[in-house]
Amino acid sequence: MFGFLKKSPSPTADVAPSGWIGRLSAGLRKSRQRLAAGVGGIFGRKLDDAWFESLEEALIEADVGVKTSAQLILQLRQQARGQRLEHAQELKPLLKQALVELLQPLEKPLDVTPHSPHVILFVGVNGAGKTTTIGKLAQHLLQQGHSVLLAAGDTFRAAAVAQLVSWGERNQVPVITQEKGDSAAVIFDAIAAAKARGIQVVLADTAGRLPTQLHLMEEIRKVKRVVQKADASAPHDILLVLDANTGQNALAQVRAFDDALQLTGLVITKLDGTARGGILAAIAGERPVPICFVGVGEALDDLQRFRAQEFVDALVE
Repeated sequence: MFGFLKKSPSPTADVAPSGWIGRLSAGLRKSRQRLAAGVGGIFGRKLDDAWFESLEEALIEADVGVKTSAQLILQLRQQARGQRLEHAQELKPLLKQALVELLQPLEKPLDVTPHSPHVILFVGVNGAGKTTTIGKLAQHLLQQGHSVLLAAGDTFRAAAVAQLVSWGERNQVPVITQEKGDSAAVIFDAIAAAKARGIQVVLADTAGRLPTQLHLMEEIRKVKRVVQKADASAPHDILLVLDANTGQNALAQVRAFDDALQLTGLVITKLDGTARGGILAAIAGERPVPICFVGVGEALDDLQRFRAQEFVDALVE
């Protein structure tokens, strides 16, 4: 972000620091460069109104959002006055701390133990990475010792079904499909199959839809209702998969899908291809739905649990 703090890899990372932490840092390079370019050399200046305005503009350009950027600037102004800081350099650690404190409430490890089968519904727009996320999460859960079944509920796209079947073969887990039938029917059958086979987790794909497509948003509500007929306590998690490249549009997606379905968590994908990593801060400030996982690549272990400290360390070097 501003090139001022060395990273402090978390000792609780899922893989060695040279692995996941390094890939996360590399993946956030574009976001870090955008922020660095935005603030330029302002950290060599004295604290004044013009400095705070420059910082606010840089945060907005990094997709932190107008509202959240304003909140951060207000907090930093108050801290600067309270601590009688005069130089911008002294505010650097406080900015990083503010970002960590903003994001930490969104940390949510995925717990699939309370129910069996634990049904997870994946929703989002086309191209966000739902099917790939399901394949990666299946591997993640298998490594934790859970049994997994996949439901190919994106019945609008034959390619999506084929892709999920391929992930099932790769992970050696069963996949429930139907040649004819809608998404709700496929997922209903998948839950029944999981119960019959004693499988612990059902990962259910759904067709991509834009929040503005009201008839399709009603269809996803129908899927949720049908799932509840198969298991009154399900779905136990509803995860919205977001492509980080969409920037502020991701925030609109969170609002729309949360209003329709009461999301339990988010998966942020493709952070390695975007300069808009600040969108996580915007979500935290304006629609704080928990973030379960972040992804920075195509490899199986490029999807990892979201940890605020790791993320800020990678964003703010």
